[in-house]
Order: sequence, then structure tokens, then C-alpha cells
Amino acid sequence: MSSKDNFIDHIDKGYITKGDYITVGSAMYEGQTVTDAFVKIPLKTLNRHGLIAGATGTGKTKTLQVLAENLSDKGIPVLLMDLKGDLSGIAQPSPGHAKIDERHAKIGFPFEAKSFPIEILSLSDQDGVRLRATVSEFGPVLLSRILDLTETQSGIVAVVFKYCDDNKMPLLDLKDFKKVLQYATGEGKEEFKEQYGRISTASTGSILRKIVELEQQGAELFFGETSFDVNDLTRIDKNGRGYINIIRLTDIQDKPKLFSTFMLSLLAEIYETFPEQGDSGRPELVLFIDEAHLIFKEASKALLSQIESIVKLIRSKGIGLYFVTQNPTDVPEAVLGQLGLKIQHALRAFTAKDRKAIKLTAENYPDSEYYDTAEVLTSLGIGEALVSALDEKGRPTPLAATMLRAPMSRMDVLTASELDEVIDNSKLVKKYNSTIDRESAYEMLNEKIEKAEKLHEKEEKAKEKAKSSRTSSRKSTRQNPIIKVLTSATFIRSILGILKKVIK
Repeated sequence: MSSKDNFIDHIDKGYITKGDYITVGSAMYEGQTVTDAFVKIPLKTLNRHGLIAGATGTGKTKTLQVLAENLSDKGIPVLLMDLKGDLSGIAQPSPGHAKIDERHAKIGFPFEAKSFPIEILSLSDQDGVRLRATVSEFGPVLLSRILDLTETQSGIVAVVFKYCDDNKMPLLDLKDFKKVLQYATGEGKEEFKEQYGRISTASTGSILRKIVELEQQGAELFFGETSFDVNDLTRIDKNGRGYINIIRLTDIQDKPKLFSTFMLSLLAEIYETFPEQGDSGRPELVLFIDEAHLIFKEASKALLSQIESIVKLIRSKGIGLYFVTQNPTDVPEAVLGQLGLKIQHALRAFTAKDRKAIKLTAENYPDSEYYDTAEVLTSLGIGEALVSALDEKGRPTPLAATMLRAPMSRMDVLTASELDEVIDNSKLVKKYNSTIDRESAYEMLNEKIEKAEKLHEKEEKAKEKAKSSRTSSRKSTRQNPIIKVLTSATFIRSILGILKKVIK
């Protein structure tokens, strides 16, 4: 048996699967694609998370698109974080191209153009389904970690939530939370002191500054009602295909705090809401986080710890997380170690730092007698990648340099009219895009303060009236000296004595 035959046998045995799977392409031997040496990823292990990495322009986004399309075809819903704004074309079939036909001839896999059901979501004022969450849904622990608060400040946040629970005051948006903080050290400081202990003005001032920082990145648009129900991410269309939910994030690339806040709240909500999945053989939902470095860029240690915990735990709910970034080193090691599928596109060795990064990246992949991993990493073409997955027993599959299949949908954005049509036909837009500002902590505290002020004013007026009445009474009993003499008993007796003498 030749070396090539051994290689084909090595790939075939390594990627054999009894259950359902996704075919991502064909393996390459000595730089040439081996037709029909298919690289397959079992659906069963797609909740074990993954990484798609590579230099700019090497095909990461198209790989993401291929995976999303195939998951949808298998009836698995997908959530895509679209920071560059180039994924909406999934709603339209590919127009086809001679190079696509040539690629698929090499792979040995037929090409079929398809469109897929999509939903456009938005964190901001962009068109699409508005994503919101209330402050109450975050809870004191998560909110404190997002704001990177000290232990003392976190304790104050917990007291604020307790006060609102005790007094049935909904915390819906950031103005509610700020109002309670201000009340705790202002008009309500005696009330708080009596029930929960004294609260430091310096600490509440620090918390308020952190909130203002979050607001400056647009968080006031995210906090509020109507809260998004994460179960709406798991919809299936009438043809049995999973919806591909695309969050348009082109306007928050320079707002990493808002992005990480949203991501953490979303993952926490999914973890709390979804039931334990067990061994179902397929994921319930798969999330792709493009430009993943933005999550970790300005995250505090507490926030990173929270993300790491959720990544470890959330797969038991049937959720797969896939981070898309330029270099694996953008992802913390504790998270990287949890990723079962790795698709590594080409890296470029322009500097000594680049060469060091390539060497470190190569060490993340299984050893292979057929590849010099570090060398292959710099020689891969566009749409080619090193692939290492997990088989159905959770074991790493053989490392395979792979020519990846082309997306079945359009590799470009929707036109303005096409986008309008998607949004106009959306049931979720009608459900979530009406802004609700019901009575909450802000209004209730303002009303409470107003009542207290009116009561105080009424009491002051009553005191003033009573004082005025007492003064008037004292004045009425104070007699003129002449009248006092004329009405005295001695004076009257003297007058009577005189009168008696005159009569005699």
C-alpha cells in the first residue's frame, strides 16, 4: 500500500461515523485534494464547542457560513454574531461560479445552491428584532461582575436588589437602578440605614460612574422591556430547517464592554432557561461568535471567570459555542481547552512574533506523521484549513489539511430591499419592537419622594398654623394697663366705697 493509500485509509477510519454528521470538505495530501476523502463532523459532538481561526482573508467567515448552513439543514437552529455585516446573504441562494464548481469537483462532493431561513436581530437602533433584558434578569452577581465592582460595592448592589424585592419595585432599566442608588444615600438614607445599614456615598458614586461608562457604549438601549425570550432562538421553519439568527453588530465593534455584557447575559439566560439535554445525539442550538477577541479584550478577571464557567457548563444544555478569531491566542487558555472542534486557516509569518504564535498554534493540534503542522499553517490557501474534531466517542480525529466546501448561499450581503423584506415578514419584530416603559423603581421612588415632600410640606404648614394660633391667643389675653387697673378688684372696691359715702 502506498503512502497516499495509507493516508486515505487513515482519514477514512478516523472520520467514520455511525450517526448523523456534517461533511466540511476533503482531506489534502502533499498539497493536493484527495477526492472522496471526506472530513466529517458528528452532530453528536457539536455541543463540545469549537474554534475557527486564521489570518484576515483566509476564509474564516465562509467556513462559519458553511457550518451554519449545514446545521440549519439538519434542523438545528443557529445564532451568528455578525460584526462585519457580511452574513445576511445566507437568506439568498448562491448565484454559482466556475471556481465553486472546480472546487467541488476536487472535493468529490456535489454543489447545491440554497437559501436559508434567517432572522435579523439588533442590539441598537439598527433594523431588526430588538434584543433587550431587564436589570432584574441580570441579578446582583452578574451585574456586579460586568461593572467590575469591589466586594463592598457588590454588597451595595445586592442590598439595592433586596430593597426593590422587599418593596415590589421592578428594576427594568438603568435609570431604575441609578434612582435607587441615589435614593439610598439621599432622601431614603434613614430608611436604608434602619433596614440594611448605612450605605457609603463614595461607594454609590463609584458604582454610578461605572454605570455611566456602560451607558456611553449604548447600554441604555439594551436594558429594558420587552425582554427577549431565548426560546425564540430555537425556531424551526415549515420545512424542518433551523432558523439562522443573525445579530447585526457592525456598530458596536468599538464598544467591547457592551458586547461582553450582552454575550454574558445571553449565555447566562440560555443556561438558566434550557433544560439538561443528556445524550441526545445533536445540539439544541449552536452559537458562532465572530471577532471573539472583543469578548475578552476588556473583560475583568471576574468576568473571564464567569465566561469560563458558562463555557464548561452550557454544553450539558445541548449548546455549542464557536469562537471565530484571527489567532487562537485571542482566546484564554481555560476556554481554549474546552473546544473540541478546531478549524485553523492559514497564519502569516511576517515577524518573529508571528513565527512564535504559529509554533504555539501548531502545538494545539494532534501530532501527524503526514504533516509538519507549523509548515502547513503558513502554506494553506484560501478556503483551506487544518481540521481536528472529536469522534462520537469524544476522541480527537486525525489532523486533516482540508479543502473546504463552498457555501450554498450567497457570499455577500442582502440588498436594502431584500433586508426590508426579511424584516417586514418577521413575526419577532412585531413581538419585540414596541418599547414598553411601565411603572418601575424610577417612577415609584419619584412618587414616594413626592408624597414625602407633600406630607412634609403639610406638616410644616400645620406647625406654622398652630404657632400662629398660639401667638394670637397670647395677644388676646394680654390687657391694656389702664383697662387692667380699671377692672381690678381693688379699684372696683375703692369706687364702691366712694359711691357709698356720697349717697350718705
